[in-house]
Amino acid sequence: MQNWTIKELLNWTTDYFGNKNIKEARLEAEVLLAKVLEKNRIFLYANYDAPVNQEERGIFKEFIKRRSQHEPSAYITGSREFMSLEFMVNPAVLIPRPESELIVERAMELFSGQPCSICDVGTGSGALAVSLAHYLPQTKVYATDISPAALETAQANAVRLEAQVEFREGDLLAPFLDKDNYFDLIVANLPYVTAEEYQSLEPGVKDYEPALALLAPGDGLDIYRRFLAQAPLIMKEGAYIIIEIGCDQGRQALQMVQGMEEVQLIPDLAGYDRLIQARKGWKK
Repeated sequence: MQNWTIKELLNWTTDYFGNKNIKEARLEAEVLLAKVLEKNRIFLYANYDAPVNQEERGIFKEFIKRRSQHEPSAYITGSREFMSLEFMVNPAVLIPRPESELIVERAMELFSGQPCSICDVGTGSGALAVSLAHYLPQTKVYATDISPAALETAQANAVRLEAQVEFREGDLLAPFLDKDNYFDLIVANLPYVTAEEYQSLEPGVKDYEPALALLAPGDGLDIYRRFLAQAPLIMKEGAYIIIEIGCDQGRQALQMVQGMEEVQLIPDLAGYDRLIQARKGWKK
């Protein structure tokens, strides 16, 4: 029986994933093998010639099979890094994307060192809410989601990462509309993929990630329009909203926030439309 080393397994898996048209094949191989060995990726590089035992190879083989069928690595390993924090993920929640970190970074620019009240709408895994609570410890963070399974995941992430977040189940901002809750900032990464766009998504997204967190009616911004009808009712005067949009939705999204102050369309690092930031105008 062949004795496989870490290097040999990584090289073989990288070639295999490449033939399966899996992007970043080497990185994917490293992430999966590191999970099997319960080590970080630095360990792999420092121990290239270390053998991998038969039991570990069996688990790794199953991981390779699942990934070759386009199941996302984050669901296979059960985690994804976001804002340098490790979040538990599962098929009940959307996998956090690096571009969504822009929301947290903008919030930190606005409120660093200041006590404030923030609401994360459609929290999913809790990536935004927990990150905001972690990096802005003077804030009071609330989060909502319509999915009980997503909220369960978000709450588990908050507990594990020792973040103080109050979670509420409900559609958009409905859990707060009948109470005296007024926020300094409301953030949201809501579904914005149209039915047509959804059909062209890569299999790893369309076949595995929750449609509830992706699909939106109409031009993809209808859920945001409902959100924006609610948000001003529970925003303090001068409060901000920051929302994530699709890469070609900037023009339509700007129309949705007409009447607000300090409106900005913010691109991601690739130069695509990504965020809308706006401020509730002061009373005249």
